Amino acid sequence: MASFTILFYRYNSICEEDYISAFRGLNIEVTEITEEMYDKDIAPSKRVELVHKAIEAHQPLFVFSVNFFPAVADICSIHKVLYLCQTVDAPLPVLYSNSITHPTNRIFLFDRAQYNRFSKYNPENIFHLPLASAVERYDKVTDGITPKDRKKFSGDISFVGSLYAEKDPLYKLKLSEYVQGFINGLIAMQKNIYGVNLLESALNDVCISELKEKLPEYFAFDNAVGETDPYIAAQSVIGMELARQERIETLNALAKEGLKVTLYTRSDTSELKGVQVRGGVETHTEMPKIFRLSKINLNMTIRPIETGLPLRIFDIMGCRGFVLTNYQEEIADLFVPGEEIEFYSDREELIEKCRYYLAHDDIREKIAENGYRKVRENYTYTHRIMTMLRAVLGSSGD
Repeated sequence: MASFTILFYRYNSICEEDYISAFRGLNIEVTEITEEMYDKDIAPSKRVELVHKAIEAHQPLFVFSVNFFPAVADICSIHKVLYLCQTVDAPLPVLYSNSITHPTNRIFLFDRAQYNRFSKYNPENIFHLPLASAVERYDKVTDGITPKDRKKFSGDISFVGSLYAEKDPLYKLKLSEYVQGFINGLIAMQKNIYGVNLLESALNDVCISELKEKLPEYFAFDNAVGETDPYIAAQSVIGMELARQERIETLNALAKEGLKVTLYTRSDTSELKGVQVRGGVETHTEMPKIFRLSKINLNMTIRPIETGLPLRIFDIMGCRGFVLTNYQEEIADLFVPGEEIEFYSDREELIEKCRYYLAHDDIREKIAENGYRKVRENYTYTHRIMTMLRAVLGSSGD
């Protein structure tokens, strides 16, 4: 592929380096805009200034970012330079920005529900594109596993991730008795249903109004293309409380059944009982070893990711790890359940499958190997960038 230059607007997402490596592997020159990696309070006007100066200096084929930045989209539109981005998170309220409508955008959304929600605002330039795995990088880490690593990171059931107390705006927030009871009822209902997110459709105006009053910073939104309040209330607020409760209750339930569960997190773990708690781990050097050395790697997708698969699943599989995840609608679109990945539909099934796969090493290891081969052959960052480039260059994408 002929060489050309792109600008990469960075904010320190864990997968930015993998995109950069893949771009460069395709002989694409990458110039990085890195100020936001070190200044998280950067103003939109500063983003505009940084990208404007970089476009003037480098004349790139396009600007790229992980997740969507309205200010970057705006300045690209002014310069008539293409802006590509791939979402890796949900909820992502900034997608409601009017900036999503620019014809210079090429926006790739990892969750089909996210795509269905937002594609109508720019149907020719918004695409559904699942996430990827950094297989080659993970191979280098897992090939270097030592006896000391095996002793430190081996385990039956592991989970690497947040418990969401630090991301949960409802954690210890005082609400009226009615609204608190209403939210508790919504959460209790949703906990029993996998594969469908009912929170937003079940909200009422009284609940939304009080959440908006108590958490105005979450609802501050100018120039939106649609009604944002129900989405923010359900996904950015209640969805975080639900994630916190589900993760704590699931880990406690496994431990209560006598299963050996290890949690790697920087979150508050005071509500856990019987779970082996370890601190946070280094993403690039330690996390791959945990995924490879754990018999079962648990994934608990937060509910704002409505249909798609989170990055954790691709990361585990790229490390030859066995994945046991909650059911998501898009699983069967990408993988063969029971052959490349395994899922559960409720907590009882989770416990049952943990026991089964801990007792059947050969079956579990074969599934992990099949999953690794699938992501290596189909779902690397190079595969994803090639799909994006086809969209940029005008031919059909995946």
